[in-house]
Amino acid sequence: MLPVCSALLLLNNSCGAQRTSGLVNFLCALLCQEYMIHHNPFLSLSLSVGDITQKGYEKKRGKLLAPYIPQIQGVDPSLQIEHRIQTSSQVAPPGSKQNKPRAANSRDECFRSDLHTEAVQAALAKYKERKMPMPSKRRSVLVQSSVEACTPPDTSSASEDEGSLRRQGRIASSSPYQAHPSVEHWFNRVIQGSSTSSSASSTSSHPGGRPHHATNTTSASAATVLADLMAHTQLDNHSAPPDVTGLSERSVHAERPQVASVRGLPRGYTHTSVMETADGVPVNSRVSSKIQQLLNTLKRPKRPPLREFFVDDFEELLDVQHPDPNQPKPEGGEMRPLNGEPLGVVTNWPPSLLASLQRWGTTQPKSPCLTALDNASKPIYTLTYGKLWTRSQKLAYTLLNKLSTRNEPLLRPGDRVALVFPNNDPVMFMVAFYGCLLAELVPVPIEVPLTRKDAGSQQVGFLLGGCGVTLALTTDACQKGLPKAQTGEVVTFKGWPRLLWFVTDGKHVVKPPKDWHPPIRDASNEIAYIEYKTSKEGSTMGITVSHSAMLAHCHVLTQACGYTEGEIITNVLDFKRDAGLWHGVLTSVMNRMHVISIPYSLMKVNPLSWIQKVHTYKARVAVVKSRDMHWSLLAQRDQRDISLSSLRMLIVADGANPWSISSCDAFLNVFQARGLRPEVICPCASSSEAMTVAIRRPPEMGVPPPGKAVLSMSVLSYGVIRVDTDEKLSVLTVQDVGQVMPGALVCVIRVEGTPYLCRTDEVGEICVSSSSTGISYYGLPGMTKNVFETIPVTSSGAPISDRPFTRTSLLGFIGPDNLVFVVGKMDGLMVVSGRRHNADDVVATALAVEPMKFVYRGRIAVFSVSVLHDERIVVVAEQRPDASEEDSFQWMSRVLQAIDSIHQAGVYCLALVPANTLPRAPLGGIHSSETKQRFLEGALLPCNVLMCPHTCVTNLPKPRQKQPGTELGPASMIVGNLVAGKRIAQACGRDVSQLEDNDQDVLQWRAQATPDHPLFLLLNAKGTVANTASCVQLHKRAERVAIALMERGRLNAGDHVALVYPPGIDLIATFYGCLYAGCVPVTVRPPHPQNLATTLPTVKMIVEVTSISECSTCCLP
Repeated sequence: MLPVCSALLLLNNSCGAQRTSGLVNFLCALLCQEYMIHHNPFLSLSLSVGDITQKGYEKKRGKLLAPYIPQIQGVDPSLQIEHRIQTSSQVAPPGSKQNKPRAANSRDECFRSDLHTEAVQAALAKYKERKMPMPSKRRSVLVQSSVEACTPPDTSSASEDEGSLRRQGRIASSSPYQAHPSVEHWFNRVIQGSSTSSSASSTSSHPGGRPHHATNTTSASAATVLADLMAHTQLDNHSAPPDVTGLSERSVHAERPQVASVRGLPRGYTHTSVMETADGVPVNSRVSSKIQQLLNTLKRPKRPPLREFFVDDFEELLDVQHPDPNQPKPEGGEMRPLNGEPLGVVTNWPPSLLASLQRWGTTQPKSPCLTALDNASKPIYTLTYGKLWTRSQKLAYTLLNKLSTRNEPLLRPGDRVALVFPNNDPVMFMVAFYGCLLAELVPVPIEVPLTRKDAGSQQVGFLLGGCGVTLALTTDACQKGLPKAQTGEVVTFKGWPRLLWFVTDGKHVVKPPKDWHPPIRDASNEIAYIEYKTSKEGSTMGITVSHSAMLAHCHVLTQACGYTEGEIITNVLDFKRDAGLWHGVLTSVMNRMHVISIPYSLMKVNPLSWIQKVHTYKARVAVVKSRDMHWSLLAQRDQRDISLSSLRMLIVADGANPWSISSCDAFLNVFQARGLRPEVICPCASSSEAMTVAIRRPPEMGVPPPGKAVLSMSVLSYGVIRVDTDEKLSVLTVQDVGQVMPGALVCVIRVEGTPYLCRTDEVGEICVSSSSTGISYYGLPGMTKNVFETIPVTSSGAPISDRPFTRTSLLGFIGPDNLVFVVGKMDGLMVVSGRRHNADDVVATALAVEPMKFVYRGRIAVFSVSVLHDERIVVVAEQRPDASEEDSFQWMSRVLQAIDSIHQAGVYCLALVPANTLPRAPLGGIHSSETKQRFLEGALLPCNVLMCPHTCVTNLPKPRQKQPGTELGPASMIVGNLVAGKRIAQACGRDVSQLEDNDQDVLQWRAQATPDHPLFLLLNAKGTVANTASCVQLHKRAERVAIALMERGRLNAGDHVALVYPPGIDLIATFYGCLYAGCVPVTVRPPHPQNLATTLPTVKMIVEVTSISECSTCCLP
């Protein structure tokens, strides 16, 4: 109050006591009024709680303010105040929803004033009538248009009264302000021009009309003017006289001499201290915040509209990663499908692989087929083609005729059989594989489960269960090494079906009779074998290969590699799958080749063993991996009398890995002096789905020289090929994997979306159309259609061929001379912020940072996890025991810097775990999918962790705001339906009212259509099969029961029959027998023989309740 009183004194001194006494008194009255309202708790509380009426409240307030309000002749001061309040309450136009009168007991006078409410409502009404748009920024009330241009006509009595008072104040000759008309005129201009004043004078709407209340004094008009002015001004504690030079030019020229006398307006009364309401009306900043909140509350409903519940804004909060407009884009033309050379026609080519085995087994029985080595690198057994043929016949006969349950064969042609053989026994595996083929069974080779918690063992069990495998073939030594239960039987591994284990050693098989011969049929589209594959997510799928595809693949490999009869091949790979199976088990038998199998256990002891066997046996072909070549380099100093001059092909099975080129070059540099020729190294690309995709041909076949490409890794992450001639660190040097296989059609399609053909300088997924590829994923028709039945299309949408293509999961392109280049695999692809990174590339970068001192070189896994709808890179490695924590963190920091510098990608997490704790693959590598699963479950238990989310998580949630063009998500649909009161979902089965067949008719039809199909299998307490029932067996037993009921029981249709049977096949057969006879079966649990006193009354009660008459029969066992 003190600064305000000082301002009043200043105004009183400047204008003179005589001239301004009325003005000062009225200002004091208004200030006292506000002060009494806000600071008199008793008066306000009495009104709020209802102890005093509104009229009494106005009278008491009038008495308190009477000494400060100028007296009007003949009018009581309290009535003057009451009249002013009543006048202000009538300003709002009728019909407005926001201007409804409030009850007297609901007023909160502590936080609002009628003068402010009156001004705001009048301004809102004026803007509503003018229908002006809301202003975009704050404006000052000092810069407003005149009242003639802005004020609409108004017929309310309050507007006329206030306008009359203003006009009376301007024309009264006895007014104390007559000597200074400019002050009152300036006040009126400000009030009339502002948006928050009361309604203007109605003179324009009533021409010639006389003003009301002509007897009011001049002080009353001044009081009304200043009351309106106080509604728009802010009395700042640190205010100063305003600078009125900012008025319009006309007002400055007309009223410049009188401006100096106006001292009451504060300096803060500018556009910075005036805010706007919801309709763009400038009001006082101190009070407008409350009014703004009130208006926003009235305009905004308490709950959002129903349509807003259907907007899923979770993804909207994430920052959208917009593609870089300067990122490289492919510029070449659309590629054309590439055809391989024609598949040659061989006159004496056998009609099937089994026919070839029969041919060599009978005509060349002593020709060596396979030589197995022990861990001392000594040959332990050489399998000849004659032995392979006879032992396979014995096993086939035993499987079909000597394995039975209850006089029924256990296996039938087409059944799947698991082959569980260790990696150091290729002879028994080869016999079991061809024995299954001769018996027309489908072999499913899998790895030997060592423990119940092997990595990926549960997924392998899921594959066996999906294939319906009930029998597993193994060796005696392997069966003894499997985990056993307390009963001595092999335990049931987690997720595996119950299997019957059969040992294929000689003493367990039977020699077939002389008149028994296995069926040797031509190659057909029937399934020959199933090869398992582990996907990126860790699931195991079975890839089916037909007999015709198996034969065609042997033909293709024979032509591409130039295989001849009697050649010696050294195989270091796993003989149960991929290239080890194709070259060492299938194609070798087709061409009567001699295979020297190097077990993995021997390679760990003696990495040079395969080179020694090449030198000893003068092998012409060797099938290895780049890992084997690298291990040989580390141990080659101990061997000096080694010659590799006999090799004509050194097939690198993992040539599709871009980083295999370093091992190839290093191996060539070392062993070139020992007879190895550069053109002998032949990398190849293959996949489980398409088998061999491309292979570099031997030099004598007249092929172009090998090629290399130095590609920019940064540009490659965008899927674009750019040759980088500068020697930089962020380059990738790749070697070709040769030409397309004979008879194949190859193209490159885009990785995501519609399979459009890529451009010539664009990286995509390689697809193959050939007769030598897999045909399906067993039991997965949806995935089969997506992978094995792809139809590539051109940019115009036209298919390039009527033949389906098979996706190979290889990322690459077709280079010069029609050479195939592979830069990565789909299983290792990580898309981070729209850029593609390969896991092998990141592994190579991490291993380049002095890994030998801190981590094990071959024990590192790189994968991606999803965080905030984007993939993040995770690196996990095994730490050496002698590495300190400080040294490990320094190495981890350098790895992060290297990956960021070379790949321009941040690492989300880098974890080091203790040695020998990461899950292993069957051949010793790290099981990446299982490692990822443990990371997500928090079961890795790392010893050092370096989390760097700030460097890679760049799409953090942004402030909540309305995003246009958003689509509806599943969560928003559920919430919207809940709010709307709709049912979430309902499911309806198919209409069965039209079905006329009953249960017994279906069983009779099944007995004729599929008589041998097993319906029920009864197990005993030990888990073995005790009884079975096929369709025809169940039908015959039900017929016998029905005849007995009708002939012996003399029952009629509709009679009830109690079936007192324990759960089993007898109960099921009797149930269907009752249906055959037209009776109603009532199943009753049989009484317990040791507790008849308690269980027998229950049976009696059920018989009585079900109305079984005396003519009914109880069928007891």
